[in-house]
Amino acid sequence: MDNDQDTELSSSLTALKLEHRRLDEEIRKLLETVELDQLKVSRMKKQKLTLKDEIRQIEDRLMPNIIA
Repeated sequence: MDNDQDTELSSSLTALKLEHRRLDEEIRKLLETVELDQLKVSRMKKQKLTLKDEIRQIEDRLMPNIIA
């Protein structure tokens, strides 16, 4: 992989991690409210898991697990 790809992947990784944290905070706030919207929370949790998978894939591409 060249530097341009690494830079692009690193930028994507940073953006995904920020979005993951934002969703986590929003879910936490929703869970604290009296009028809990379970459907919204469920959708957000699913989106958060999808982001986590994308983050893991990018991290694996940036830092491959090479068995020596």
